[in-house]
Amino acid sequence: MESVALDPLDVALAHALQLDGRAPFSRIGEALGVSENTVARRYRRLRSAGALRVVGVVDGLRLGYASWAIRLRCAPDAGLALATALARRSDTSWVSLLSGGTEIVCGTLARTAAERDAFLLEKLPRTRQVTSVSAHRMLHMFTGGPTGWAGLRALSDEQIERLRPSPVPPQDGGAPIVVEDEDHALVEALARDARLSHAELAGVTGRSESTVRRRLARLRESGALYFDVDIAPGLLGYQAEAYLWMSVKPSRLAAAGEALAAHPEVTVAAATTGAANLYAGVACRDSRDLYRYLTERIGALKAVRHVETLPLIRTVKRAGAVLR
Repeated sequence: MESVALDPLDVALAHALQLDGRAPFSRIGEALGVSENTVARRYRRLRSAGALRVVGVVDGLRLGYASWAIRLRCAPDAGLALATALARRSDTSWVSLLSGGTEIVCGTLARTAAERDAFLLEKLPRTRQVTSVSAHRMLHMFTGGPTGWAGLRALSDEQIERLRPSPVPPQDGGAPIVVEDEDHALVEALARDARLSHAELAGVTGRSESTVRRRLARLRESGALYFDVDIAPGLLGYQAEAYLWMSVKPSRLAAAGEALAAHPEVTVAAATTGAANLYAGVACRDSRDLYRYLTERIGALKAVRHVETLPLIRTVKRAGAVLR
C-alpha cells in the first residue's frame, strides 16, 4: 500500500461507502456537498493507493456456513512465513500476526463439513512449524460484518439518512436464499471489486446484464451478500490494534456482546465456541488509549471473568486481499 494521508472528505467518503457500498457517486456527492467528479476522483485515488476498497462479502452465518477463527502458535522464526502462506490460500479471508510473531489468527469459512475437515484436520496438522492449534466457531456476530465498524463515522445523522439504502421487501415471500452454482463467479467478482458496474459484472460472469442485476438484488435483499469497506484503522489514526479473547458466563454472554457492540473501539465482536467464548477486535489511538479501554470499558463489564489481550503486529490479509 502506498503512503497516503486521509483528509476529512476522504473519511466522509469511506463512511458513505460503508452505508452503501454501491451508492452512485452522484448521490454520495449530493450528501457530502461536492461534485460527482470529486467523489469519483477521490475514490479512484484511494483505491489505486490500496487505502480503500469496497468488497462484496457472503454472510456465512445467514447461509448456514461455518465461520471459524483459528489460533495457531508457532516458532518465532516461522511466524511471518506461515502467515504469508496462509494468506495466499483461497480458503482464508483474513490473517493477522500477533504477540511478537509467535501467534497467528486467521478466519475461514466452510460451506460443508468436508471443507472444514480438510482445513482443520488435514492441512494444518501437516505444517511442522505449527506447535498448537485452537479453532473457535463463530456462533453470533454482535458487530462487524454487515453492521460495519462504528469507529468509521464522519457523517451527520442527516447525511446518514440520505445515504442509507432503503430496505427492499423480499420477493418470493421471503423463501430461504440459496447461493446457486451460477452465482459463484458473481460473488467472486464482487469480492475483488464491489463497485463494478452491472455491465462489467456481466462481462466477467458471462451472464446477461439483466440476470446479473436481478441476482445481485436478490442476494443483497436476502442478506446473503453485503458490502464492506476495507480500510486500515491506522489510516484513521488508530495505531494500537489488538484481539481480545474473553471468558463470560453463558447467561451474560448476550449482554456482554451487545455492550461491546456499542463501543466505537470495537471493530468486530462475536460469540464463539471454546473456553474463551467472546472474541473482539479493537482499534485504539495508542497504547495509553488501549490501556484505558481495557481498564475502564472492559473492566466495567462484570460478566467478563478473564480476558487475554493479543496485540496485532501485522495484518497480512484483510477482507480477502493479501496486503503487501
